[in-house]
Amino acid sequence: MFEKLGRTLFRRRKAVLAGFIVATIAAGVIGSLVFARLEGGGYSDPNSDSSKAATYLTDTFKVKDPAIIFIIDAGKSVADPAVAAEVAPIEAELRNRPGVASTLSYWSAGGAKQLASEDGNSAYLFIYGTEADLTSLDKLASELQKKYDGEVGNLRIYVGGFSTFNNAINERISSDLKFAEAISIPLTFLFLLFVFGGLIASAMPVVVAISAILGAFVILYLISLATGVSIFALNLITGLGMGLGIDYSLLIVNRFREELHSGKSVEESVVQTVKTAGRTVFFSGITVMISLASLMFFPQMFLKSFGYGGVAVVAVAILGALVPLPAILALLGTKIDKFVVRKSAITPKEDGRWAHTARFVMKRPVAVVFLSLLILGTLASPIKDIVFSQVDTRVLPASDKAAIAAQVGLDKFPGEQANPIEIVIPNGTSKLVAINSFVSELANVPGVINIGAPETVGTDIRIAAIHSMGARSPAAEKMITEIRALNVPEGTLVGGVAADYADSQIGIAKNLPLALGWIAIGTLILLFMFTGSIILPIKAVILNLLSLSATLGAMTWIFIGDNFTWLVGSFTNTGSIDTSIVILIAVVAFGLSMDYEVFLLSRIKEEHDAGHSNVESVALGLQKSARIITAAAVILSTVFAIFMTSGVTSIKAMGFGVAFAILLDATLVRALLVPALMRLFGERNWWAPKALKRFTISH
Repeated sequence: MFEKLGRTLFRRRKAVLAGFIVATIAAGVIGSLVFARLEGGGYSDPNSDSSKAATYLTDTFKVKDPAIIFIIDAGKSVADPAVAAEVAPIEAELRNRPGVASTLSYWSAGGAKQLASEDGNSAYLFIYGTEADLTSLDKLASELQKKYDGEVGNLRIYVGGFSTFNNAINERISSDLKFAEAISIPLTFLFLLFVFGGLIASAMPVVVAISAILGAFVILYLISLATGVSIFALNLITGLGMGLGIDYSLLIVNRFREELHSGKSVEESVVQTVKTAGRTVFFSGITVMISLASLMFFPQMFLKSFGYGGVAVVAVAILGALVPLPAILALLGTKIDKFVVRKSAITPKEDGRWAHTARFVMKRPVAVVFLSLLILGTLASPIKDIVFSQVDTRVLPASDKAAIAAQVGLDKFPGEQANPIEIVIPNGTSKLVAINSFVSELANVPGVINIGAPETVGTDIRIAAIHSMGARSPAAEKMITEIRALNVPEGTLVGGVAADYADSQIGIAKNLPLALGWIAIGTLILLFMFTGSIILPIKAVILNLLSLSATLGAMTWIFIGDNFTWLVGSFTNTGSIDTSIVILIAVVAFGLSMDYEVFLLSRIKEEHDAGHSNVESVALGLQKSARIITAAAVILSTVFAIFMTSGVTSIKAMGFGVAFAILLDATLVRALLVPALMRLFGERNWWAPKALKRFTISH
């Protein structure tokens, strides 16, 4: 199949290149439409009790969460008539503003005590939007924050709320993405120039990477027409698009040069490149796609979006490396080595330092395995202190206006007035005795500080309870678990932000085994088909799990232990790590590790099939692939490491986690552990039952 593809691409190289240029331009135009359709949030489980409660609150009780929250600090008692007189025109102006459905404040509610701060000098003003879509609410929040956040007459107004936070996150990520691209693109080109040693060759990976990113944007735009897509997916698309586009291009271009320098014609070099390196790219990409597709098993739109974006960008990167790139190489021919800046990079040595390293390791495999596992274990040890939570305003820099508003709310008010526990009892009028008993028990749950009077609509009853802890925290999850463990009336739904958070964590935990099973089984089957071995896929999965444990341990040490903060930049330490980001890092790192595993095993198997011994196959395979793996790892880790400059903590954590995992895997695992274990297993590396051999591909 791959040989036939190579010959077709050579014959139709000009037509393929023309089609590629047109498709890339079209992708740039259509893909740009995706930015206006992306959303923040997406951490909720739509099938949970809290989601059902939210539907009841909206449809039956006509309850809406405030989109924007003003905290008005008067500097004196909010009950003072002078303060009321100053707030009244502001609230009236807000109420009449396009996009605002209604407002509710301490003053318009007749001096409602629950809307006042503990010291009585500040009060809430809630703003409800007319539009349901988040984009319109975010725009409204941005406008109100710019106009009102700050000193207004004798008042100090802080503008917060979900839409304000959402808008702040979106703006920061968009800004951070531009900054990251401004640094990563030129820096990546310099790396490529060093690795390839020539200007023409160095441009090839950038072309494929950019086309992969634009193509993924088009796919994401089409998906956004049918379902919600998180704005956070942009960071993954950019990082993976640059990284995998470069990875695959490195492999293709390097093999093309290798075939040319061995004396083959341009046509035969293209055909052999697609037949060997092209096949490796295909299987490598499918492995990464399997890993990323596991994110679609989770119910949260946030994680699903990474699955959509990840699978899309990998698919387009494979297509770019297998179709237009060989066509470009066919047109360039020997000109691929033009404009040389580093001659030693043009023709790599057949037997160099990587082969020497492999032989050195294989002479003392037990010692190398022991020391490597000791290092991995040491790195993984802080994982015992890991605590999971979800994104809240603290992911923003402490100086951000939305973060300041949220902190003022926590400092000045006795509870989460804007984020109550919402308890809905369908057909509750027939369960009044059970409800009274439940409310008595509810009042004794740690964290619950106030319970509102029941509200009845038809036969359904709603009870709102104010709590004192952060709504998206482990403490809130524990509180919700305790509430649900009470003698609740039959059919009771516990909702609100805290319950939404708890259900999201439960949803992740529930679907995690399914996602892990999908990755493990898919990877094992694919690697078996590629290598013809039962042993190698199992070893690969185990080594990747060890590497991931070390990565999570390092993240815990930095983002929870507050160590090495100079490396990642300043952030607000919440004592926890975002669960979704941990899942994302684990999946992406696992996929990329398997990417390099396929690169390495492909060359080792090629040498072994050519008749070399196990030791020589490993030495020669490492010599011919380690340079590519190392270069790809350095470039890809650099692309993700630049995300550490982000002002959003979760993006900063993702940048560090993926970069660390890539470097750890490309050095300690691929250069030391893999050769050592290959030596220990010997020819047993390639064992598989004869009955299964027919399901493997020929190299």
